[in-house]
Amino acid sequence: MLRLVESVVACSDYTSMVDVRYPRRNRRAHVQLGLIGNILRGMVTACDYKAGQGLLDDNDYSQYDSFYRQMFEIARRHKIMNPEKMRTEYGKLIYFLQDVVSPTIRPLLSFSCRKEILTVYRFLEERDGLAMLDSKYIKVATEEILGRHKSRALIDVEIRQKEAAVEVLKKTYCSPTLSAADIHLCLYSICDNNSFLNSNRVPIDRAIEYLRRYFHPTVVAPHYSLSIRAGADGARLTHGHEHQYHFALQSLTLWREIVDDMFRLWHAAEEDLLSGTVTYSLRDTGQGMQRVQQSPRTYRAMQQILVRVQKKVRTWIGSSVVHLGDHNVPNALMFIDKYTQVPQILGPIINCLENLEHLYSKDDSIQKFIDDGYGGLETVKKDILYDFFKSAFDGSGADNFYDAGSCIDGRLTSAWNWCSQLHLKPYFPLFRLTGFSGFDGKF
Repeated sequence: MLRLVESVVACSDYTSMVDVRYPRRNRRAHVQLGLIGNILRGMVTACDYKAGQGLLDDNDYSQYDSFYRQMFEIARRHKIMNPEKMRTEYGKLIYFLQDVVSPTIRPLLSFSCRKEILTVYRFLEERDGLAMLDSKYIKVATEEILGRHKSRALIDVEIRQKEAAVEVLKKTYCSPTLSAADIHLCLYSICDNNSFLNSNRVPIDRAIEYLRRYFHPTVVAPHYSLSIRAGADGARLTHGHEHQYHFALQSLTLWREIVDDMFRLWHAAEEDLLSGTVTYSLRDTGQGMQRVQQSPRTYRAMQQILVRVQKKVRTWIGSSVVHLGDHNVPNALMFIDKYTQVPQILGPIINCLENLEHLYSKDDSIQKFIDDGYGGLETVKKDILYDFFKSAFDGSGADNFYDAGSCIDGRLTSAWNWCSQLHLKPYFPLFRLTGFSGFDGKF
């Protein structure tokens, strides 16, 4: 099912053909309806050739409405649980569904392809199994077993404890409506969620740890002041050392909270994108034709996260503006896509720093190279972090303060701008030495 949806979307030029200017609105609707019919008919034909031939005659897609809803729901759920997958296909898929549920197209199709995402909670609720979520064994049964700083014996103990907890839950909550396989499926799904959170939060946690280890807000080491001044070295902000330290710390803390709440944000984003009442407008935002759409649910969820972070860090530096539904971040899809990139930015940096330690201790020639060329391991690590915390949070990355600066999204823009200039840095050979190939998730 998943491969079919991926293949159909991958070979379709849907967005390229509908997201362009048309002299008349009804002309665009005509093109949309034709392309939507092609996609829907192709999906049926791939499963049953005769049924697909029948659709050529009657165009009655509503007879397969449950099939379409199930197929698209599976693809959407797969993407939410695996953000690194369907990197091109998901955008086309969600824009396709956005048009299918729109007030212009839906009456012509006479059915909706939208289906609520299946969650563990709803799955258990339908089978009278919600009590399992309150069990004292649920935490042990669904936690990810990490090997960092653990002995093999301790890891084996944790594995056995997890397996025992799973067996207890299956024996306790198995019923005529909830099978042991269903319970196993739910536990694995929750475990996948924990695995995603761990893998995506770890780079942010490590960056915060490095910031606190190598720098101090009130004590400035010689040649390592984080101060920035607008107009110097591309910076658009002016901060003293202490302000810049807290600005970087609160930005990293905000990113951690966003990643921690990613699944709720993603659910809210899809609710906004596939809303039948809040429609989009097609505009040229300076980055091509974009679907500009207000996203009240996503915005509200983001504001809640922002308030939580502001309480945690106490002192807030910079703007609290969240761009959403404007030319900077046209819609909720763009918003979600921005913040799934955070681990891809920080991951290669943390990977470089940690691999340098390993190479330095294992290879005498590399040790000599780092000592002679960069002043030693600790010095070069601090130099890399100094440049990152100073230049990746300086408000750069756009030609005006509104688009970059200190706003919530501008912080991420500055970080991407730093990434684009990494090849110019004197320590770039060390990134290549530790296996860096790019900020595209393949590290």
